Amino acid sequence: MIAKIRMQGSVLASVGADARPFDMLARKVRSGDPDNIEAQAARRYWQALMGPDFRRDQSGDGANALLNYGYTVLRACVSRGICAAGLHPSIGLYHANRGNAFALADDLMEPYRPIVDRAVYNLTKDGAAEVTPDVKRALAALSSLDLLTPGGMSPLHVHAARMAQQLAAVFCGEGRDLGLPLPLDPLAWNGLARLNAAAP
Repeated sequence: MIAKIRMQGSVLASVGADARPFDMLARKVRSGDPDNIEAQAARRYWQALMGPDFRRDQSGDGANALLNYGYTVLRACVSRGICAAGLHPSIGLYHANRGNAFALADDLMEPYRPIVDRAVYNLTKDGAAEVTPDVKRALAALSSLDLLTPGGMSPLHVHAARMAQQLAAVFCGEGRDLGLPLPLDPLAWNGLARLNAAAP
């Protein structure tokens, strides 16, 4: 959750919005988020990124539909890494809904979500308003995006698989830390998943 909030701050900084509160919010997060810091960050984040009239709606159209598709791609990518690490995607850490077959995937994809958000921001600036084949290609390409990590650069799908393996090691008492992704640099954010880059 801390990594997600810091990544959200990096996204806002990359579009010229005020990201200073996000560092402070990230420092306030406690185990289990009893103060609901994640929701506080989300309220500030969406309006700062997408405009004051934007509301995140899972059944909405326009940017919401693009976000839904991007998150589906991300969830599938993370789920593959979870299964390859010998973990079960339905047994979550923070997400605990019994009807959610991908609770652990929803947990581990959190730090990556702002990457999808920024890609959708770029796509909407390029004129995308619905999930077309070009938009699908652009968002699917995010799984190959190179991320900076404490151990060097890795494509997102490799990084997600490695993080799932690290979590399995923690469960087995053979590890202590997860190598969470670090925010992209401003140029990488600006060039992320543009429609012209998705053309064959």
